[in-house]
Amino acid sequence: MTNIMRKTCLMILVVAPPFLSACSTSPALDESYIPPTPMQQVYAAPSSGSIYQAGADVRLFEDLKAGRVGDILTVHLVEQTNASKNANTTTSKSTAATLVNPTVFGRPITRGGVSLFDGSLSGEQEFDGSGASSQSNSLQGDITVTVVERLPNGNLRIRGEKWVTLNQGKEFIQLSGIIRPHDIEPDNTVLSGKVADAHITYSSKGVLAAANSMGLISRFFHSIFHPY
Repeated sequence: MTNIMRKTCLMILVVAPPFLSACSTSPALDESYIPPTPMQQVYAAPSSGSIYQAGADVRLFEDLKAGRVGDILTVHLVEQTNASKNANTTTSKSTAATLVNPTVFGRPITRGGVSLFDGSLSGEQEFDGSGASSQSNSLQGDITVTVVERLPNGNLRIRGEKWVTLNQGKEFIQLSGIIRPHDIEPDNTVLSGKVADAHITYSSKGVLAAANSMGLISRFFHSIFHPY
């Protein structure tokens, strides 16, 4: 083994472990999806009264729907999108020109009986192109989220996630957005189509997800750095 080969092997042994360790460790959870800590409610000392006592009121005409920070509600995921596009372009262009041999004193300019300036010019150009693209997505399920902020106009900012561990993989759903209290159904649910500024993520981590993704070398040969 030559010195160059020894140096190359040594560099691989030094550089490779950090990349391998980075691939083997799972990323930390996103702290922004942790629900807010419920506020400890302070109860006032009860005052004597024949009908009403402070801190012991019962709301008889209020729906049990989310409306305050820390409340939870369920979002029905009913997402389905379809997109298609077709394009066709056809162009054609032709050009023709004819040069007539001039005459001088009534006689054409010739040499050996052959006209010197007779000629013609023609050209033709055509282009025919077509393209098509289509894409469809579908996501159905339920996720329970938490109200993290009540906006000044009464709208609620919600955020939540759900993790499911199956064998050697983890699947997760993350959702955040803004809803109107009027869109919440009596059973404390809301459709995902009524969530404004919605950010919905459905993905997985683990052995199965890693087996379904390209390796480092494959990604390089499919990148812009490899034009062929």
